[in-house]
Amino acid sequence: MIKIYQFPTCPYCARVIRTLDSLGLESGKDYELIEAYRGTKGREEVVQLGGINQVPFMVDGETKMYESNDIIHYLKNKFQA
Repeated sequence: MIKIYQFPTCPYCARVIRTLDSLGLESGKDYELIEAYRGTKGREEVVQLGGINQVPFMVDGETKMYESNDIIHYLKNKFQA
């Protein structure tokens, strides 16, 4: 399952979530949203897994990436026919 580290007031995170929705992916089934406000366990995981204190951050198996445009490009390539 894809993990998206985010927080609701982040506009870049919102772009990624809109893309997930537009691709017909379902939260809890196809992807998991992880709260990653500063000071949360989710934000600690972002730094541990990727080395940078930044969201959105995506983990899909061995693939890890920051930057909403990169994440969106990855998702579209993986899920669009």
